[in-house]
Amino acid sequence: MAFPRPDPGGLLSELPEPPAPAPVRGSLATTACMETLQIGYLHAVAAAAGCSLAQPFPDHGIDWHISHTAPGHAVDDEVTIKVQLKCTYQLGPRPAVQPPPRAPAPPAGRAVPLPAPTFAFTLDNGHLAKLARTPVAVHRILVVMIVPRSRDDWLRAGHDSLHLRHCCYWTNLAGHPVTGRQRTTVRIPATRVFDDRALCEIMTRVGAGGRP
Repeated sequence: MAFPRPDPGGLLSELPEPPAPAPVRGSLATTACMETLQIGYLHAVAAAAGCSLAQPFPDHGIDWHISHTAPGHAVDDEVTIKVQLKCTYQLGPRPAVQPPPRAPAPPAGRAVPLPAPTFAFTLDNGHLAKLARTPVAVHRILVVMIVPRSRDDWLRAGHDSLHLRHCCYWTNLAGHPVTGRQRTTVRIPATRVFDDRALCEIMTRVGAGGRP
């Protein structure tokens, strides 16, 4: 017996499309990919802030130098800071808190997870001692990026934007004590999102003779 052909608007048309196959990612170590991702983030922020980047060679505990040129700086028209980059996904669940003033409102019906007021990050004592040194001729900041564990969740691209998850936070550790035997845990303020406006404000303070 022949069965009738299904109507185009029938049940078969309501079945969901099969999911797209997962991309075959390269075998590069995840830690190396995290390092590449945070460098891309840093380049994007520096470009939007109108800053130049330089990478010291050989690296002696400082990853990047960022320079900002503006006529309002007090001593010289160009000021420079040193940046140590770190990237981690080793954080627990992040409770939602009130977003910083500049953060855009989340889309309707969709919660954006934000970190608690501070989060913990552990540094080798040698790295901390370099970042905590005071006084210094060139100020130093630590920039920590938080990423999802899965690389599938790092990027989302569209015709009008490229979303990179999650973001970077910065802090000035000048004068911070070394308390651990080999490593010391520091607290990173979640209000200090590292973006182009934050970088310009840092450079303005340094250019006026202050601290980051």
